[in-house]
Amino acid sequence: MTRFALTIEFDGGPFFGLQRQENGPSVQQSIEEAAHAVTGEQVTLHSAGRTDSGVHALAMRSHVDIAKQIEPFRLMEALNAHLRPDPVAVIACEVKPDDWHARFSCLGRSYEYRIRNRRAPLTLEKGRAWHVAKPLDAEAMHEAAQALVGQHDFTTFRSAHCQSASAVKTLDRLDVSREGDAVLIRAAARSFLHHQVRSMVGCLALVGQGTWRIEQVAEALEAQDRSALGLNAPPEGLYFVAARYPDEE
Repeated sequence: MTRFALTIEFDGGPFFGLQRQENGPSVQQSIEEAAHAVTGEQVTLHSAGRTDSGVHALAMRSHVDIAKQIEPFRLMEALNAHLRPDPVAVIACEVKPDDWHARFSCLGRSYEYRIRNRRAPLTLEKGRAWHVAKPLDAEAMHEAAQALVGQHDFTTFRSAHCQSASAVKTLDRLDVSREGDAVLIRAAARSFLHHQVRSMVGCLALVGQGTWRIEQVAEALEAQDRSALGLNAPPEGLYFVAARYPDEE
């Protein structure tokens, strides 16, 4: 049995999330079915993170265990051939030790949230960014975001359906920058709560629009109450960017 680490890129629009779902298509289902077509084996895909319906990935890290003798490059090519026309691609494949685990060996995860801040509707990026027509003050958003960096109880920014044992997380980075009409929010942590990034982005957008004072983000955090949340940003602007592992430092 060989453990293959996969790096996966996908458009989350057509899927009900990364994890296999009973009520609709998932990225996991697509890859597991492609692996079965290639190897004849029933495999299980394990991934560094979980993404909701509509959330995308630039480089999700996952792994599968396969008994068939096959080279990593050939496995990648065969999986991609069977994944078509689903918007999923394996962009890297390598052999890892049996004790390497895409989820449990992961030391950190990073996300990027993309806002297009302009009056005109989206065309090329429709479904791949959050369209906000009202002007946003990215500098105020960044200042407000710094109150969330560090170890905190993120109950306010946690989905009611979150299955994490604790709401206490350590946020290593939360940066907001503007590039033309794009406002980019980049977050990094060892792990995140369900909806945490989208909830933080939603509140920062309220600051950017002038609806919230800069201090209100810190006040919402301190409330430790989901009812203090101002806004949950939509999923289409969120991208899983990278996962960090000890053997790749």
